[in-house]
Amino acid sequence: MRQLQAAVVAAGLLPLAWLIQGAVRGTLGANPVETITHTTGGWALRLLLVTLAVTPLRRLFGWSALVPFRRTAGLLAFSYACLHFATYVALDLGFDLAAVVEDVAERPYITVGFTTFLLLVPLAATSTRAAVRRLGRRWVRLHRLVYVAAVGAVVHFLWLVKADLREPAIYAGIVASLLGARLWWWLSSRRASLAAHPEATSAER
Repeated sequence: MRQLQAAVVAAGLLPLAWLIQGAVRGTLGANPVETITHTTGGWALRLLLVTLAVTPLRRLFGWSALVPFRRTAGLLAFSYACLHFATYVALDLGFDLAAVVEDVAERPYITVGFTTFLLLVPLAATSTRAAVRRLGRRWVRLHRLVYVAAVGAVVHFLWLVKADLREPAIYAGIVASLLGARLWWWLSSRRASLAAHPEATSAER
């Protein structure tokens, strides 16, 4: 299992290796900062969607072997989100914190992106087994923030793109499908529970 985890991490770091190689060789295009920003942000979103896809794939196809890699994908997503934010602060704005605050306050797509990044921080911080044991059921409730973060990441991308909306629209469709599946299962479970305990429904009335 450790070898597989290492292989997943190595695969997840390939885009970063490509960026580093491009930066060294000067092959990141006419606007390397933009390339780095878009690449890190894109992979943060893709890996976030991978974490959301694990449960539907397990329930639909019985792919339980994917579950141990969900946390790995989530931490990789957060790592790319950190690089995305750091690129914006350091390379795009030159550590001008006043400009960062102004952008967050006045540019909606940056407001959403920054909020999404903040939502990911407690999820990454509580990704250890010790945190799961310590928080108990609160851990599950806290990590439902990943749904909000996924929506926020897609909205950030949609509002960023000014012309070709096809790629962010694809991601929006994936997020809608993954969250829709969860909602369907929750409603089905709710109906089954009410059918099994009709006296509870009568008492509520």
